[in-house]
Amino acid sequence: MTLAAASHGFLSPTGVEIAFLLVGLVTFGAAVVTVTTRQLVHAALWLVVALGGLAVEYLLLTAEFIAWVQVLIYVGAVVVLILFGLMLTRAPIGRSPDADSANRWAALTVAVASAAALVWVVADAFRTTWIDLDGPAAGSTAVTGASLFQNWVLPFEALSVLLLAALVGAIVLSRKAKSARAGEASRDGASPSGASPSDTSPSPSNASRSGTSQTGGAR
Repeated sequence: MTLAAASHGFLSPTGVEIAFLLVGLVTFGAAVVTVTTRQLVHAALWLVVALGGLAVEYLLLTAEFIAWVQVLIYVGAVVVLILFGLMLTRAPIGRSPDADSANRWAALTVAVASAAALVWVVADAFRTTWIDLDGPAAGSTAVTGASLFQNWVLPFEALSVLLLAALVGAIVLSRKAKSARAGEASRDGASPSGASPSDTSPSPSNASRSGTSQTGGAR
């Protein structure tokens, strides 16, 4: 236990700890509204608040690199992708009664059990660990970058290859889906009787015979 741990306890919290608690409550409330609202657009917007609250929590823990990654990837990419998906699929703007699931109690049980297990694991692993906010920033971009490219460079490169493989797989699947839709469109565009356009067009012999009969009829 360091000097920062001996100087104050849980009964005398600092301003950073109070801010951490308040932001945590706001984040928890936004997460609850996200999973309980029946309006898809509102759920996406409340998800922005929840993920932004997590970024603020990382900043309060002096992990600025993780905080900006949270903002850039989750808030700036994932939520924007969800909003674009809602717009492209023409999702209803108002309340959606069919957006609710019948497995609400099962989902609530799994969520509570997962949260309890996560809290227990974190509390058991870091119960005697204190962050000295007055000392050097351990989660700064410089320290994180140096550790990432010195000690964890091989897993970082392996993750890059994995993401590249996932991107290539997504492109292949999208091209297959596009070709399948094109084939269905071509089959739907064919005539229902199965006759080709050449069968419906009159041949020269038929046209001459019809012209002869019409001439004979006129006589």
